[in-house]
Amino acid sequence: MELTVWLMLTIPIGIFFTCFGIYAWKRKKPMWFWSGKEVKENEISDIPAYNKANGLMWTAFSAVFWAGAVLGLFQLDIAGIVVAVGTIVGIPVLFLTYKRIYSKYKR
Repeated sequence: MELTVWLMLTIPIGIFFTCFGIYAWKRKKPMWFWSGKEVKENEISDIPAYNKANGLMWTAFSAVFWAGAVLGLFQLDIAGIVVAVGTIVGIPVLFLTYKRIYSKYKR
């Protein structure tokens, strides 16, 4: 029962962040980071490269949840630790990574 619940949590979250990364990568207009904070086209020097970097960032973050799903098949305790630490560390890393991406492509 625990494994089923674990997989029902980690797989959809992994799918969400992977799809979000793909969406960001393929988007024609600049991808945002914060909800409600629009990035205008005239702010970014190379929109495709900026969006690709955003997409890679989100896809990399999704790897935490995919790893948690796979590890959960073998060692549920370790999987929980990986997802917890990956999320706690990953969220500030996302913020810092986005700041670097924005700074690199800002006009």
